[in-house]
Amino acid sequence: MSIFVLVSIAMYFIFFAPQNLSQIKSDENVIFFPTSGYLDEAGKNWIADIHGWIYEPETDSIRRNLMIDQLASGLKLVPDSDRDKAFRARMIMFLADNERSKDLQIRIGDQIHNMGTSQANGHFTATIKIPVSTSENLIKSSGSNWLSFNAITNADDQRKFIGRIQLLAPTGVSVISDIDDTIKISNVIDKTQLVINTFILPYKPAPGMAEAYGHWAKQGASFHYVSSSPWQLYPALSEFMSQSKFPDGGFHLKTVRFKDTSLANLVKSSVKTKPPIIEGIIKKYPKRRYILVGDSGEKDPEVYGLIARNHPLEVMHIYIRKVKGAQNSDTRFAAAFKDVPADKWTVFTDAAKLTELDLDTK
Repeated sequence: MSIFVLVSIAMYFIFFAPQNLSQIKSDENVIFFPTSGYLDEAGKNWIADIHGWIYEPETDSIRRNLMIDQLASGLKLVPDSDRDKAFRARMIMFLADNERSKDLQIRIGDQIHNMGTSQANGHFTATIKIPVSTSENLIKSSGSNWLSFNAITNADDQRKFIGRIQLLAPTGVSVISDIDDTIKISNVIDKTQLVINTFILPYKPAPGMAEAYGHWAKQGASFHYVSSSPWQLYPALSEFMSQSKFPDGGFHLKTVRFKDTSLANLVKSSVKTKPPIIEGIIKKYPKRRYILVGDSGEKDPEVYGLIARNHPLEVMHIYIRKVKGAQNSDTRFAAAFKDVPADKWTVFTDAAKLTELDLDTK
């Protein structure tokens, strides 16, 4: 065989033959967390921060199952009951085997983007650029401003790991919402009830909140859910929000891993964790206006008061759901919203109060 033929064959396999691009094994799962994209200054490309998690559930691990059995027994859960099944499904995410040093790729239309290498906690992040012309063709058939993509898997792996990017116009209204005790009943101030509501019971929506958010969504509002819940609860939270008919939106949760210092994030105050996230959202969309929704159970009034003082023009209104048993004194709210005009914040018990606000998104 001539040298020319050998070189031609080699070149074919280098450039044209199908490549095994994926490091995702058959016993590993990938979750992409919903995110948002913003236009660059030239208005020609969407910029999006992709965030995901690769892990092995380890549902057949004797050691992990024994640990869950012991916890379930301590909580007096009846084996195979609905509560027992819910507890196990949620706990298994905290005991999953995080896959580090994995190189992942995603496909958007005919484009392939590298996600970089996963960290010790299995999470990976990457900032990608999507031409507006590409996005227009892809979302035209969907009838929404959500752009889908998928992880590249091996040829013999038929699973689909889908992610979504919400493409947000430079102007408009965005709702930044807490989750626990704002849209989901958690009872954060009672730590025993918090554990039960978080890990055992079916999630319950706060009365009227899904309807109020749906009302805003119909007026053109977009949503960002910023919570102190850990990322391991995302599958359960996502299912709850879909079933309760809350509008889709980007998620911003806490990074927690039992094997390193990120475990301290579980008890870190939202006064420290939430402002940088909210500031980051506003920085990406400086011309949008914002509605901040939280509750009085933790530090949402103080966090939102700080944001409103930093961004008096961008913040349209603040809503605080009054939680029974929390510190709901006038003194607290006056201090939290110091220098924030009184007509820009509302403490409420009836979610119908939210629908009184005219978003005027045009």
